[in-house]
Amino acid sequence: MKKISTAICVLGLITYSNTANSQNPNELKYPETKKVDTVTDYFGTKVEDPYRWLEDDRSEETENWVKAQNKVTFNYLEQIPYRDQLKERLTKLWDYEKLSAPFTEGDYIYFFKNDGLQNQSVMYRKKGEEGKAEIFLDPNKFSEDGTTSLGGMSFSKDGKILAYAISEGGSDWRKIIVMDAENKKILGDTIRDVKFSGMSWKGNDGFFYSSYDKPDGSELSAKTDQHKLYYHKLGTAQSEDKVIFGDSADQKHRYIGGGVTEDDHYLTISARNSTSGGKLFLMDLTIEDPELVTILDHEKTDSYVIKNEGSKLFIVTNLDAPNKRIVSVDASNPTPENWEDFIPETENVLSPSTAGGDFFAEYMVDAISQVKQYDSEGKLIREVELPGIGSAGGFGAKEDEKVLYYSFTNYVTPGTIYKYNIENGTSEVYNKPNIDFDPENYESKQVFYDSKDGTKVPMIITYKKGTELNGENPTILYGYGGFNVSLTPGFSTAMSVWLEQGGIYAVPNLRGGGEYGKEWHDAGIKLKKQNVFDDFIAAAEYLIDNDYTSSDKLAVRGGSNGGLLVGATMTQRPDLMQVALPAVGVMDMLRYHTFTAGAGWAYDYGTAEDSKEMFEYLYGYSPVHNVKEGVEYPATLVTTGDHDDRVVPAHSFKFAAELQEKHAGEEPVLIRIETKAGHGAGKPTSKIIEEYADIFGFTLYNMGYEDLPKDIEKGVGQ
Repeated sequence: MKKISTAICVLGLITYSNTANSQNPNELKYPETKKVDTVTDYFGTKVEDPYRWLEDDRSEETENWVKAQNKVTFNYLEQIPYRDQLKERLTKLWDYEKLSAPFTEGDYIYFFKNDGLQNQSVMYRKKGEEGKAEIFLDPNKFSEDGTTSLGGMSFSKDGKILAYAISEGGSDWRKIIVMDAENKKILGDTIRDVKFSGMSWKGNDGFFYSSYDKPDGSELSAKTDQHKLYYHKLGTAQSEDKVIFGDSADQKHRYIGGGVTEDDHYLTISARNSTSGGKLFLMDLTIEDPELVTILDHEKTDSYVIKNEGSKLFIVTNLDAPNKRIVSVDASNPTPENWEDFIPETENVLSPSTAGGDFFAEYMVDAISQVKQYDSEGKLIREVELPGIGSAGGFGAKEDEKVLYYSFTNYVTPGTIYKYNIENGTSEVYNKPNIDFDPENYESKQVFYDSKDGTKVPMIITYKKGTELNGENPTILYGYGGFNVSLTPGFSTAMSVWLEQGGIYAVPNLRGGGEYGKEWHDAGIKLKKQNVFDDFIAAAEYLIDNDYTSSDKLAVRGGSNGGLLVGATMTQRPDLMQVALPAVGVMDMLRYHTFTAGAGWAYDYGTAEDSKEMFEYLYGYSPVHNVKEGVEYPATLVTTGDHDDRVVPAHSFKFAAELQEKHAGEEPVLIRIETKAGHGAGKPTSKIIEEYADIFGFTLYNMGYEDLPKDIEKGVGQ
C-alpha cells in the first residue's frame, strides 16, 4: 500500500550570509536548504519529500540549519525599530504578583506565587490561614536558565509525602521526584523516563503512574505507542515497580491513565488509542489481588468516574449524550445497561467537578460559563452567581471541605480568585491581581457569523472602547478548531499590550472544538476537516466586511493544531491576510503519525495509510505539500522549539523550507526556533516575553508601521 524509496542527491548546502539583513530588514537572504530525492508512494501517488532529512533532530546538519535560520531571523527582528519598546512594555506589564488558589494537604495550606517576572512560579505553604508563609518548592532552582519546570504533583493521602514531576527543556518526558513534605528532604524514589502521566496515591504507601518504554532512536521524535500503568511502592527501586495494565498485546494502548478514588476504594483505569474515545476499567483496592472489571470495552465514548459513595459510582459520559451527563451505577455491575441518569444531558456542554460532597456542573453557553450546584441526590441547590460574563473554573475540593476557590476571567478581566462557601453559596474576592490594566477601557462583544456552508459560528471580538471601525485596525485572528478543545474567554497579559496599541483581538469558536459538544467536534474531523478552515476563513471575511480591519492589517495566529489551521488557511487563501503566525504546528499531514505519540491524533485527522480517500484528503490540505511555486504568501513568522516532542519541530522546519524556496513575494518568511524549549508548557517568563515582543514587532512592522500605533509610554488605557 505504501512504498518508500530513498536516493540522496545533494542539491545545495546550508549557507548563510554574515551580512544578511544587517542594513535593511527587507533585504533578506535565506539559508539555502539541502534537498534530497526522497519519494513515498501512497496508493500509486508518488509524493516527494525533499526536506525529510530535517526530521533527524540529532544530526549535525539539522543543528547547523537551525543556527543558520535563527541567524537570519534574529538579524531581521533586531532591525525592527520598536522591538525593544515592546519588550520593555511587556516586561513592565508582566511584573505583578500572581497567586494561585490555595489547597490543603495534611496540616498545611499550599499555594503558588510568582512575584512578577520569575521564570517559574514558587510553591509556598503555611500552617492554617493565619500561619506564616514559607517557600516549600522553588522550580527556579531546578536549573540556572529557568528551562526546567514543574510538570505536575500529587500528595499522599495524609499530606506527608509529595511526588512531583519535572520537565527539562520543555520536553514531555518527565522525572518524578519524591519528597518528605515534613522536612523537605528528597527520598530515594526518583522515577525516570515518565511521559503523559499523572500520579495518583494509594493511601500513603505508593502511587500509580504511566509511561512508555524508552524508544529506540531519538527520545524527542521516535514513535511511542504502548503506554503502561505502573504502581510504585514507596521505598523501593523503580525496577521493582509493578505493571498494572498495558503490558500485554491485548492491553496495548497509546494512552493509559489510572486514578484512585478519594476514599482509596477503587482504582479506575482509562485506556485509549486516540485523543478521543476510550475504554474504562475498575479495580477494587480493598481486596487482595483484585480483578480487572470492565465498565466500557469499546472506544466510542469519553467516560470517567468522577467520584464514588461506597460501591456507588458516578460516571461522566457522552455515551448517548453528546453534551455529556452524569450517571450512577453500582460497582458490582457497572456496565452501561445498568446506568441511571443522575444529572441528565442538556443542550449545553457539561464539565462537572465535586467539592464538599456536592456536584458542580459547569456548562458552556455559547462558550460562556454557567455553573449549577447539585447535592448528593442530584437535586439542584442553586445556580452559582458569577462575577460577570466569562470563564469560571476550579470548582473542586475534597469531600470534607466547606469552601472552594474558583477563578473568573474574560478577555479584559485579569484572572481573579474567589472564595466560595459551599453551604450558603456566597462568594468573596480572595485575590485580585494588581496589574497596570483597566478593563473599563476595553470591551468584548460576541457575534455570530455564517461559515461557507451556512453554519452559525460564534466569535468574541475585543478592542479598546471608542475604536473606529474604519477597516484600518491591526487585528489578530486566533483559532484552534480541534481535539474537542474549547476556546473560552481568558485574559492574556501579552494580548493586553496588543490591545493598548489599538489592536483588535478576535477568537472564533470553530468546528472541531468542544464548545457545542461531540457533534461540534465531529463536524471538524477527518473528511470534514475543511469545515474548520472554512470557519476560520469566514471569520476573517466577517472582520473585513464589517470594517474591523482589512487584509493589509490582518494577522492570523494559532498553535499546535492551530498552527495547522494557520498553515492550511494561508496556503488556501494567501490573499486574505498580511501576516501569518503559525506556532508549533502540525504541518506534514502525511507523516505526523510516525513521530512520538502522533498516531494518537488519528481520531481528528485520519492517516495517509487509512485509505486512498483519506490520503488524498490529507494531501489536499497538508501545509507542507500545498506551498505553490510562484505564489505571494503573507509575511510569515513560524515559531517552534527544538525540544518539542509533542509536535516535532520538523513540521515547522519543512514548512519554512518550502515557503522560502517557492514564495514569489517580497514579504519575509522566517522561522524562529527557541532552544531548550518544547511545545509551550513550563516555558520561562523571560522566553515568553521575548517571543511576544518578536511576534508583535514582526506583525506590526509587516503591516506597515514604522512606529508603534500608540505611544507605549503612556501605558494601557491612558
